[in-house]
Amino acid sequence: MPVYTYVGTNRAGVKVSGERVANSKAELTDLLRREQITVNRVKEKGKEFVLPTVGGGVNTKELAIFTRQFSVMIDAGLPLVQCLEILAGQQENKTFKKVLTGVRSTVEGGSTLSAAMRRFPKVFDDLYVNMVEAGETGGILDTILQRLSTYIEKNVKLKRAVKSALVYPVAVLLVAVGVIVLLLWKVVPIFAQLFAGLNVDLPLPTRTVIAISNFVGSIYGFLILMFFAALAVGVKLWYGTPQGRYAIDALLLRLPLIGILLRKIAVARFTRTLGTLITSGVPILEGLDITARTAGNAVIEKAILHVRKAVEAGRTLVDPLRETEVFPSMVAQMIGVGEQTGAMDAMLQKIADFYEDEVDAAVKDLLAAMEPMMIVFLGIVVGGIVISMYLPLFELIAKLGGG
Repeated sequence: MPVYTYVGTNRAGVKVSGERVANSKAELTDLLRREQITVNRVKEKGKEFVLPTVGGGVNTKELAIFTRQFSVMIDAGLPLVQCLEILAGQQENKTFKKVLTGVRSTVEGGSTLSAAMRRFPKVFDDLYVNMVEAGETGGILDTILQRLSTYIEKNVKLKRAVKSALVYPVAVLLVAVGVIVLLLWKVVPIFAQLFAGLNVDLPLPTRTVIAISNFVGSIYGFLILMFFAALAVGVKLWYGTPQGRYAIDALLLRLPLIGILLRKIAVARFTRTLGTLITSGVPILEGLDITARTAGNAVIEKAILHVRKAVEAGRTLVDPLRETEVFPSMVAQMIGVGEQTGAMDAMLQKIADFYEDEVDAAVKDLLAAMEPMMIVFLGIVVGGIVISMYLPLFELIAKLGGG
């Protein structure tokens, strides 16, 4: 039997690692899950260095379409194996097709659907599998799949909003930096040679721009470029550590405009995920555990785990949520009302709807605020470089005209 190394976290949030003997990665993952260990990485010993596959994943949109079609087929009364066979046959993504074929074969062998899906954690995460398991147990698999598809579709919409908020300013910034570097590296030296041939006194702005251009074109400019590249790699590696991830995520939440947007996104994701899980019959403690792992931010994850420990100790959700100082007081109050009235799942969905609308509004406000700032920045920098290059020519023309 092969030996596997694993890295994960236990119920207390402490990182654990070790080696185990198992028939497969899926078997080891199931074993560790029964021991209440959340697995982050499993590798076969001796085969740690594996070339990554390119373009072989299953994106969220494909998963949402599959779930919606699956729910319709189950609701229509088609047998489970036949549904999986039809969906696998019409799937264009080869990786997803292979996964669905594997799920169908496992179900055909007598396994439950949730156990079969658990063998493919990269496609079907804990939230997906636990909801399917709750649907199988309660005999409402079609309803659960409908809720899952709605959840995934809303999650896709939320991610699209985040991308639209980040892609535009990043793209404009990259183009601006490229234009400025091109001007300093290729265009300004041509003007510098012209001015040297004319033997004219250069004004201060022109001398400054030429000095920056010489610096960019020298070895020092290359060294600074390498420094920033190494800094980016270092930050990325540091973000891969628990301490680095927590520090960077905490910094992002404190940023003036981005921090508010990220906090609203976190609240929307937390309430939507927990509400969907509770509605589907997943126990509150397990729901909080899954929600923490899908939070997408280390600070939010730590806050949710703190809430989970408090609930496990017999407390309600309201006070621990307030103690974290991460979630707005309005969210805690509304969840408290939901607990008192016994309609917490519905209340969580309402909070999620409200904050998803808030995210849309925040994205529009962010783009509206950043667009004029970027235009002004580009105008000042690029326009300043161009004007500084033409200043000596204006003075020379003025002298020739006076002569």
